[in-house]
Amino acid sequence: MRDTQERTVLTVGRLGEAWVVEMDGEVFGRSLDKEVCKASANKRARQMQDAGRACLVRISGEAGFFSAH
Repeated sequence: MRDTQERTVLTVGRLGEAWVVEMDGEVFGRSLDKEVCKASANKRARQMQDAGRACLVRISGEAGFFSAH
């Protein structure tokens, strides 16, 4: 049997007028620019992965693809 490690989820989403990153109830990386907020989440995720902790960055409100209208 394989031992699985619990994955920490960092969620980028809106909070009022700003974008924030939420992880385990902690909110950080507040920015009016979504891309800046995503970069903050990815930086924290990289630090966690380098320390051996599994994690996932989730972007709230994105489907992951674009549709032509």
